[in-house]
Amino acid sequence: MKKIRWGVLGYARIARLSGIPAIMMAPNSEFYAIASRNEEKLEQCKKEFGVVKTYTSYDELLDDPNVDCVYIPLPNSLHKDWVIKAANKGKHVLCEKPIALNAEESTEMVKTCKKNNVNLMEGFMYRFTDKSKKVKEVLDSGVIGDIKYINSTFRFFLDRENTIKMKPELGGGSIYDVGCYPLNFVGMVTDKEPISVSAEYIYQDGVDVMFTGVLKYDNGIIATINSGFNAFNRMYSEIIGTKGLIEIPDTFLDDAGFITIITNEGRKDIPVEKCERYALEVEEFADAILNNRKPKLDAEESIRNMRIMDRLLNLRKE
Repeated sequence: MKKIRWGVLGYARIARLSGIPAIMMAPNSEFYAIASRNEEKLEQCKKEFGVVKTYTSYDELLDDPNVDCVYIPLPNSLHKDWVIKAANKGKHVLCEKPIALNAEESTEMVKTCKKNNVNLMEGFMYRFTDKSKKVKEVLDSGVIGDIKYINSTFRFFLDRENTIKMKPELGGGSIYDVGCYPLNFVGMVTDKEPISVSAEYIYQDGVDVMFTGVLKYDNGIIATINSGFNAFNRMYSEIIGTKGLIEIPDTFLDDAGFITIITNEGRKDIPVEKCERYALEVEEFADAILNNRKPKLDAEESIRNMRIMDRLLNLRKE
C-alpha cells in the first residue's frame, strides 16, 4: 500500500498526544518529518516516536519534496498563514480546529488550496467515530420525526497554567477551543445557516471562559450551543423531534457506550463501538489524497461554520 508521508508543524501538546500517534496508527500514512524551533522538543519527539526527519524551521519542512501533506497543530492565530504557505508549496493540509479565526481567513485558505490543487480539512475527529455514524443513521431513519430542537455542550474546568487557551492574541477562549465542536455538530445535523443568532459570554483575562449561543433556523429548528473553561466537565448533546429524541453522551469522544432513542414506544439504547477517532481522521484524509478526491469533511462546510462563528463573535461584550 502506498503511504502518505506526513510532516508536522510544531510539537504541540495535541500533536504529541493525538496527532502523531494517529499518523503512526493509520495504515495509509507515515510519520515522516517534524519541524520545531525548539531543538529540545525535537529530541523529545525522536525519543518518544523514533527517528524521523527533523527541521528547525517550518519553511524547511515545507521545502522537503518528500512531504506529501502536513498536520498543523499550531495556535489558532497561526492557522491561516501556515495553511497558505503549505498549500503554496503543494502540500495537502489537515489543520486543527478551528480552521481559522474568522470566515474571511478560512475563505482565503480554501481558495489558495483550490488554486494549488491540494486538499484542506479541518480537524473535527469526532465526525469519523462510530458514535457519529450511528447518530446519522438514526436521523436518516426518521424515527424521531421532524427535528425541532438541538442542544450541544462541551466544557471543562481549565486548570493548566500558561496555556494558549487563555491568550487572546493566540486565538484563545472557550468558543474557539471547544465551542466550535457543538457549532460543528449542529451544522452536521442541520446542514444550513441560521436566520438569527444570539449569544452570552463570561470573560476572564481577555478571553471568554463561558459561552452560550442560540441559533434559529428557517425550518423551525432552534439550537443551543455551550462551551466553557470555568465549570465542571460536561460533554453532551440531544436532538429532539416531533416523534422522539436522541441523547448523545460524550458526543465528541470515541469510547464505547450508547446513544439513546426515546419515543412513545419507550427507550432504546443503541451500542456504540470504541474506535480511534484521530487515526480514522488521518486515514480518511490520506485516502482522499491517494484517490484524488475531496475529504468527507468538506472545507466549504468549515467556511459556513466560520460565518456563523463570526456572527456569534460579533455579539461579544466585555
